[in-house]
Amino acid sequence: MASNIQVKGNPAFARIPPWVTAKLRPIAIDKIQQVYDWIENECVPAERIYKAQLKEARWTTPAIVTELRKKAKAQGLFNLFLPNHFEESPGLTNLEYSCCAEIMGRVYWGAQTLNCHAPETGNIELLAKYCTPEQKKKWLHPLMNGDFSSAYSMTEPDRASSDATQVGIKMDITDKEVIINGRKLYGNCKYNNEMQIFILMGCSDPNNKNPWNRHTTLVVPANTPGLKQVRNLSIMGYDWAPEGHGEYIYENVRVPRENIILGPGRAFEIAQGRLGPGRIHHCMRLIGQAERAYELALVRCYEPRKKPRGKFIGEFDSNIERIAEMRMTIDAMRLVVLNAADTMDLQGNKAGRYAIAQSKIMVPNALLKVIDEAMQMYGGQGLTQHTPLPEIWTYARFVRVADGPDSAHRHQVGRDQMKTAQAFRERAEQYTARYKELCKKWNLESEEFWGIV
Repeated sequence: MASNIQVKGNPAFARIPPWVTAKLRPIAIDKIQQVYDWIENECVPAERIYKAQLKEARWTTPAIVTELRKKAKAQGLFNLFLPNHFEESPGLTNLEYSCCAEIMGRVYWGAQTLNCHAPETGNIELLAKYCTPEQKKKWLHPLMNGDFSSAYSMTEPDRASSDATQVGIKMDITDKEVIINGRKLYGNCKYNNEMQIFILMGCSDPNNKNPWNRHTTLVVPANTPGLKQVRNLSIMGYDWAPEGHGEYIYENVRVPRENIILGPGRAFEIAQGRLGPGRIHHCMRLIGQAERAYELALVRCYEPRKKPRGKFIGEFDSNIERIAEMRMTIDAMRLVVLNAADTMDLQGNKAGRYAIAQSKIMVPNALLKVIDEAMQMYGGQGLTQHTPLPEIWTYARFVRVADGPDSAHRHQVGRDQMKTAQAFRERAEQYTARYKELCKKWNLESEEFWGIV
């Protein structure tokens, strides 16, 4: 069934490349338009309402978000991120959702109104992929319904968590329960009483000869005795309320054995299935954040009250070139993200790991520069709460670390590329052999060059 929405000239589709537009199905066109109208009409105008309500109750989800979530769910806009190969999916592909996620990203909390925010996206996909029907009924369906929120708990303060085989929180698995002892960082705050479950990765079989089979993933209810939040961790000086990032102690925390997901020793299988989509979702939304920064820069370019030497700052050559660079960078990074989403659709998350890593490495770094330039164009005001730019910049900087530091991804990409070196050496040797044959044919003396086979 064809969509009645006109794509050409429609601002909801203005930044989507033609090759992507050609792949959009009618359901995706309709959803992209709905999300665009939602963010532009419901979220952007409410940004200062959100801030005002957050001041009144720091660790309570602002009433504006709660109201919008009910409204969005009624309009069928919840959980758009869940790919169409899941039975619980609303029906979009990763590529189609990417177009929606960019629009959501225009307001940091916009995705939350649609139940498409971190860590919910990764956690819901994990539960949908690996849980039993009974576990889904207990945890997945309430999360998808927005009844409570969740946290993913993997990083530890005393371990090099970029090497996840070092995750050391202790899990003793008995016939009936799992007893947990250790510390964790960054799981969302218990201060917000909507946060009700932790998806926890820990070490259950430390003596296993295969380090990839030592760890287990399970669900820990937030109110379990022995689970204590030490503090909220600020991010670049922001407390990131109302979700926050907690530091936790697990002291003889006991959960039923049936809370184990997939089975003991299978945490790495789960982690790879979860972290890939989580990484790309951050990058999708970050494109939207960068677009807001770019638009704010254009607004500043023609602010009539601020005209140094009688000129708009948009009339200075340096700023004209700055705007051009910002525009091209955002568009280039969008292509990187869309390519990753399309690769995941066509080849799966595992086969698409290079494209996912490329996004995780390149997009935050490039867009940090875009946002920084927008801040620069506002001068001192760009560093204050007068604009959302400092928080947008902080989010971009956070994404360089979230779901794995970009240096770890660069290392993985580099290692994979090094495995191709021998094939290129063999090809170079074939070039040289053919070169020598041609030299004989044309009566030329062959030359040799050090460093070239």
